[in-house]
Amino acid sequence: MGHVPALDEDLKKTLGPATAKVLAEQLGLHTALDLLHHYPRRYAERGELTSLAELADQIDEHVTVVAQVADARLLTYQGSRGGGKRLEVTITDGSGRLHLVFFGAGVHKPHKDLLPGSRAMFAGKVSMFNRKLQLAHPAYEPLGAEAGESDAAAAFANQLIPIYPACKQLESWKIAKCVDAVLPSVQEAVDPLPPALREGRGLVPLTEALLKIHRPVTKADIEDARQRLKWDEAFVLQVALARRRHADSQLPAVPRRPTPGGLLDSFDAKLPFTLTEGQQSVSKEIFDDLATDHPMHRLLQGEVGSGKTMVALRAMLAVVDCGGQAAMLAPTEVLAQQHHRSITEMMGELAEGGMLGGSDQGTKVVLLTGSMGMPARRQALLDLVTGEAGIVIGTHALIEDKVQFHDLGLVVVDEQHRFGVEQRDALRSKGKQPPHLLVMTATPIPRTVAMTVFGDLETSVLDQLPAGRSPIATHVVPAKDKPHFLTRAWERVREEVENGHQAYVVCPRIGDGDEEPKKKSAEDESEKRPPLAVLEIAEQLTRGPLAGLSVEVLHGRMDPADKDDVMRRFAAGEVKVLVATTVIEVGVNVPNSTVMVIMDADRFGVSQLHQLRGRVGRGSAPGLCLLVSEMHEASPARARLAAVAATLDGFELSRIDLEQRREGDVLGQAQSGVRSSLRMLAVIDDEEVIAQAREEATRVVAEDPELERLPGLKVALEALLDTEREQYLEKG
Repeated sequence: MGHVPALDEDLKKTLGPATAKVLAEQLGLHTALDLLHHYPRRYAERGELTSLAELADQIDEHVTVVAQVADARLLTYQGSRGGGKRLEVTITDGSGRLHLVFFGAGVHKPHKDLLPGSRAMFAGKVSMFNRKLQLAHPAYEPLGAEAGESDAAAAFANQLIPIYPACKQLESWKIAKCVDAVLPSVQEAVDPLPPALREGRGLVPLTEALLKIHRPVTKADIEDARQRLKWDEAFVLQVALARRRHADSQLPAVPRRPTPGGLLDSFDAKLPFTLTEGQQSVSKEIFDDLATDHPMHRLLQGEVGSGKTMVALRAMLAVVDCGGQAAMLAPTEVLAQQHHRSITEMMGELAEGGMLGGSDQGTKVVLLTGSMGMPARRQALLDLVTGEAGIVIGTHALIEDKVQFHDLGLVVVDEQHRFGVEQRDALRSKGKQPPHLLVMTATPIPRTVAMTVFGDLETSVLDQLPAGRSPIATHVVPAKDKPHFLTRAWERVREEVENGHQAYVVCPRIGDGDEEPKKKSAEDESEKRPPLAVLEIAEQLTRGPLAGLSVEVLHGRMDPADKDDVMRRFAAGEVKVLVATTVIEVGVNVPNSTVMVIMDADRFGVSQLHQLRGRVGRGSAPGLCLLVSEMHEASPARARLAAVAATLDGFELSRIDLEQRREGDVLGQAQSGVRSSLRMLAVIDDEEVIAQAREEATRVVAEDPELERLPGLKVALEALLDTEREQYLEKG
């Protein structure tokens, strides 16, 4: 084939419009370079068979396997329209067996090709039929001399067969042929790694790595290629983040130092307890940042209940002390109202600046949310623009154009993963100079993810709980296998309430006709019923096991005033059992709640369960969390629940979570750009590579911020920062 495609050339020219269309639509591959970066998922050895044992986890997925035919039977059956033929083939690889089935006119060719003892590659969608795994009408490619040595098989003779992430319209072996067509153009690939770095770390050149990943001769080839390609991804991404940090360090900001004897000192003097060591050391990091003349960019990670709000409040008071204002952004109205309530309570008369009975050192603390009435809203906006209010707490309504600040010095964002990058950006423009930024999250993020996704922020971690927090016991309640366990769960709720405490019951769905599109998961039969709903469960409990107790519901579709009313009565202890959706996941603080029952717990992610559980055991009485599930014991979902029950360490759970979810959706959509660029790098396993790449990147950028001397790196960076990524990094 004479034509060597250019790396950025559309695949239509090389592969024809039909194939190019499938690659673009199904796999998101548009150019020769995209295809070269579509790496094999794994490799099958010619002499060895792939593991069929692993297929149980891949139901409904499109798989490619290499196996040997154990037996093949052609059956004739009587159907409604006369007879028909069915070919049943069993293939084996030593680890397990898999059934294949072909019907009707489609049986003749496989009946000739798939003779017992012959070997082939098979591709199809894994399904369950009569409790056995099967592929119906799989595509196949015979391997070996028995098949008359077909072309594809000859090409793969005695080597490692790359198995590509494929789709129904294009099997792995066809993708391999497409890669063959663009492979000659690897010679044009520009190497992004600085030569000194590459040689110093013994990494192979990019061209060699791409050839070896697609067409390895030995297993060592694959290892060399992977190591090199991981470095590329880690390094280019870390350079992007290092440039971001470098640019930020050039921005001006007003240094904010607390005034001795001012608001912060008065606040500290009133505190009825001492701060934990962690709170003190994290506060010091924050105060050091605030005192510099470029903007702080800090991520504060803390376990549920580790006292992050206290740390953030002291930082806000320090800024108010020297004439600035601080804004705190919460993801929901319920949460904003709650922060407002708890901050005004913590501050006492210091929050009544300018009011009778207020302290002369105090400041006004205002709430600003979308559902406020006009008069209250007007007053809040006025207090902000005049500087009367030193602290404002609100939802993203704070970012609207109408909101003007007198002198915004610090922005605290609560629960970053629910908060888009654009919003952070819009808020930045509210200060005379860029304000300092503190991002708080109660979702523990493994160090490597923090370095990859929040790599433009410095990280502080609060990992000890304040004195007086109680341990939480967590148990899985198998509702299907042991219904009496569920009965006992409701008895436990009743006992807690009778002892003067309160309870949460959490459900995945609201239930007012909000049928969500069914998620297809073939983990278990119970997927046939929709997730349990708040309104239905509340009704069942009031009529049944919790009859006579005051049970109320709380969910996102309620009118804000009603939501507030329910929360207020629950906080006051009038409502004993709150049946809610995950609106209570973050920040709801009712120390008297001691028990939480999570229905259909298998439908929540690990970190979400951990967040929810953090709502109980906030007072002096021990907490209890019951995870109710109908999944059978062997299912992956139950394994997830067992992990949550086994540890209260959020960082440990976030690791488990990440391992189970394959980086994919670690941090929701707001950070989507970062993920789409990671193909080879596994954020958890490659901790070392990421940490080293971050050091190298920081050094390279410090010496040459514009990368003038590294044209290859510059090109790779531009490719990485396509529009979506550019926006993410610009606004991060």
